[in-house]
Amino acid sequence: MQYTSHYQSPMGGILLAADHAGLTGLWFEGQKYFASHLGPDCEEKELPVFQLAKRWLDTYFSGKEPDFIIPLHFTGTGFQNEVWEILCSIPYGHTMTYGEIAKQLAAKRGLKHMSAQAVGGAVGHNKISIIVPCHRVVGTNGSLTGYAGGIDKKVKLLTLEKADTRFLFIPKKGTAL
Repeated sequence: MQYTSHYQSPMGGILLAADHAGLTGLWFEGQKYFASHLGPDCEEKELPVFQLAKRWLDTYFSGKEPDFIIPLHFTGTGFQNEVWEILCSIPYGHTMTYGEIAKQLAAKRGLKHMSAQAVGGAVGHNKISIIVPCHRVVGTNGSLTGYAGGIDKKVKLLTLEKADTRFLFIPKKGTAL
């Protein structure tokens, strides 16, 4: 059974989702793939994991790095789950490229290389935004693409974390805008 709860952030409304194992979703209202895995039988209910997630978000949006973890339950494919685990390792206030994630996965699997585009697809379908920090992933050339919540929110999240954005830019055109 899936449960939901709402949170009002400084950047807009957020929908949280969880099951018995942990947090399964966190989306800005209206973002791409919004609530994509929730069925019609989900129920709005306050759970302890939601209280913990809201406290984490309160800390995060106050400009501080949360110093505790939330139980997460990844519900993607095996490949997506591997990518999302790597996202969780990106430090607060730092960025990583799609290519760097692909290299980590290739090394883990004993392969010579892995597709950065495949990584991009998995990053884009991350169901637990912010806490699983897909906003910290950038293009190799510094382009700020690929955030389902919107590039404007990606910039605001990186700015909130005081990430070095001097060499990052918003592309003029592209499929990930």
